[in-house]
Amino acid sequence: MRAGLVLNAIDPTIGGLLIRGQKGTGKSTAARALARLLPQIEINAGCPFNSGPHEPLVSLPKDLKIAQDIKPGKITLIDTPFIELPLNATEDRLCGTLQMEKTMQTGQRYFEPGLLAAANRGILYVDEVNLLDDHLVDLLLDASASGINKVEREGFSLSHPSRFLLIGTMNPEEGELRPQFLDRFGLCIHVESMEDASTRAEIIRRRISFERDPISFDEQWLLEDKLIANQIIEARKKLHSILLTDALLNLAAELMHHLKVQGHRADIALIKTACAHAAFLDKTTVEKEDILTAAQMAIPHRLSDASLGAPESLLERIQKAFLHITNDIQSVEDSGRVIDDFSFDIEEMATGMQIPGACAAGSVMFTYLKKKSYSLSTNRIPGSV
Repeated sequence: MRAGLVLNAIDPTIGGLLIRGQKGTGKSTAARALARLLPQIEINAGCPFNSGPHEPLVSLPKDLKIAQDIKPGKITLIDTPFIELPLNATEDRLCGTLQMEKTMQTGQRYFEPGLLAAANRGILYVDEVNLLDDHLVDLLLDASASGINKVEREGFSLSHPSRFLLIGTMNPEEGELRPQFLDRFGLCIHVESMEDASTRAEIIRRRISFERDPISFDEQWLLEDKLIANQIIEARKKLHSILLTDALLNLAAELMHHLKVQGHRADIALIKTACAHAAFLDKTTVEKEDILTAAQMAIPHRLSDASLGAPESLLERIQKAFLHITNDIQSVEDSGRVIDDFSFDIEEMATGMQIPGACAAGSVMFTYLKKKSYSLSTNRIPGSV
């Protein structure tokens, strides 16, 4: 779950993250926690669309105004927007509409931007996305994919940028998303309650500790938060220089073909995720380990019988297909290990799924981060911060 959130933060064009899981498993907590890890953004003062200093302001029709006083050239810093879409939201609230009261008072039409404008260059979070009206989900995913929100109301047409990181959470027990909506999420992961008693006890300790003294609790984890935040910023800078070879591109395409994944959204999401994963690990080139990690988050919800299989069995299918394509399957059958500098044990994974973080996609990211943190702390110049 953390890996999926961080990878989307590095490259929001991956297409967002859908977190599926049982009630009380920390889905909403994790989604809301991501915002504090992202850097502040520069906007034109007063702009309701969060336009950046080097972006053109939204062009309004001649007979249309907005109530906000935009000050071009005056730049201000704001926290990365985190906007929640309530289940009872209307299409007007989501996309924007006329301010009827002010329009009737003044005789001049005023436009009231919606949540898609407020979320531009930030995060749009939908809790219980499977319970949202279908037409709102459609509008939401269209804007997420295109980066543009087009509003057509009462005789006017307006388009404005709406580039955001889409995060949705849902409990499958309350109903599934329709397949065409499920496919529109770039990544999808499944979370479950922790079975290990010591882990559950630690969750209780942290929750109680936070409730008793939130400030001290935040300070306790401040350095770890900063480390992740800095790594996200550095990975963003490296993202467009990551080298992707034709061999690995073909490997990803062959994997999709082997698993009979329909359409091409999964292919694109997988490659973008692999590049973000490589950037997070300070690599210069995408490697097949990055492809496999990305596949575990980009493919499961797109398999034809995904709703019928347990998450563990779906991941095992992806792993076996990957090993078969890379001609390593015989090595696994003979020794339980994959050679060629790529170690993976299918049986170990099936068992390890019950061990929190043991074999989860993205666990390498946070192991690497701990090692990097240790390296920085041991090599720090005395007296430096």
